[in-house]
Amino acid sequence: MSTTSEQELSPASQASEDYPLSAVPPEARKPLWSVALMLLGFTLYSGTFFAGGLVGPAFRFWDLVGLILIGNSILGAYAAALGYIAAKSGLSTVLMARFSFGSIGSRWVDFILGFTQIGWYAWGSGLIADLLNKLAGMPTSWNWLAILFFTYFFCITAYIGYRAMDWYSRLAVPAIIILMCWSLAIAFGKVGGLEGLQAVVPSKELPIGAALTIIVGTFISGGTQATNWSRFANSGRTAALGTLAAFFLANGFVVFGGAFCALAYGNEDMVQVMALQGLMFWGLILLFLNMWSTQDNTIYAFSVAGAHAFRSNKRTAFVLGGATIALALAFGGIYTSEKFINFLILLGTFIPPIGGVIMADYWLYRRGEFPALEERQPAFNWAGVIAYIVASAIAYFSPGIKPVNGIIAAVVLYFILSKVIPQTAQRRASNS
Repeated sequence: MSTTSEQELSPASQASEDYPLSAVPPEARKPLWSVALMLLGFTLYSGTFFAGGLVGPAFRFWDLVGLILIGNSILGAYAAALGYIAAKSGLSTVLMARFSFGSIGSRWVDFILGFTQIGWYAWGSGLIADLLNKLAGMPTSWNWLAILFFTYFFCITAYIGYRAMDWYSRLAVPAIIILMCWSLAIAFGKVGGLEGLQAVVPSKELPIGAALTIIVGTFISGGTQATNWSRFANSGRTAALGTLAAFFLANGFVVFGGAFCALAYGNEDMVQVMALQGLMFWGLILLFLNMWSTQDNTIYAFSVAGAHAFRSNKRTAFVLGGATIALALAFGGIYTSEKFINFLILLGTFIPPIGGVIMADYWLYRRGEFPALEERQPAFNWAGVIAYIVASAIAYFSPGIKPVNGIIAAVVLYFILSKVIPQTAQRRASNS
């Protein structure tokens, strides 16, 4: 087995590109409000309304609230745990994966995380064009121009990096929350308050396990990559609290918004609901703000994965390259394919075990401290690779909450396999 390494990059070069191949240094760390706003912007996403729409009509109101609280507690705890590790180490998920998957094995993590994000980015560009057709009456013959414009416009802040995304989040997040609360208040009056909501009879059936899988699985791939921003936190506590606020409160709020609108109007998309409420202009503002706040995070995540895969410090080049790939996918009509969306959601089953392996490696095997990035790693950490493959199969085939099954299986399997296949033995083999 051989080992791989890359030459060190200058601190100035790393800083200008948001440290794609190194730990974030102390002088670049951010306070709680900065990290929290960044991640809140990431999770306040129009696409999550659809998850609420799938779950909402199947349950009585208070049962629905309970499921949303449970599901987002699971999601928030998972993302916060990874966020804590990111802040303590200063590393993104793809850099952490070098230790748990190996120097070459970690490139699988780059691929699956990067591919998922570029797929969602293409879908988002198509979605905004489609909603402009429905709400603003934009001719479908102009869709190509809207997709072209928004594909590159939304990546401006991601190209500049954390500082630009930070400032945008400070402006956009409060506005998004105010607009959503405004629409929900009108919907609340329409259904007759809490009494009216509880009186709504479920119109479809959905098992509790499936409902929780939808709630947890919708954004768990994002939770796995939230380390791209939580690594900038000035402490583990800051990262955990900021991540929990985003993935428990904000994501839960959006799921609830979609479910509430589905109950009140039979339409889970709050942007379209605002048009029904006579607030079309403000609905378009909400669409623009929350799509930008998530799309720039999405393409940023792709750029971090791409930079690591090619061991390049040119993260900004991968922002533009990723946007161009997404443009080609959107022009090809991929955003209209229901099968493709289902495929992206399916990837949510195969992404959580990555986080499970990384958490087991950090806490159970390395006792809370990664080695230096400069330390040579085996090409493949077979304990991590095998644990990931088996845990993904368990997640796919098992009943219950599939993402949770995958995470737990990955943690248990990695702990056992790391004892059976010691990494020190792997290093000796790699030098032989």
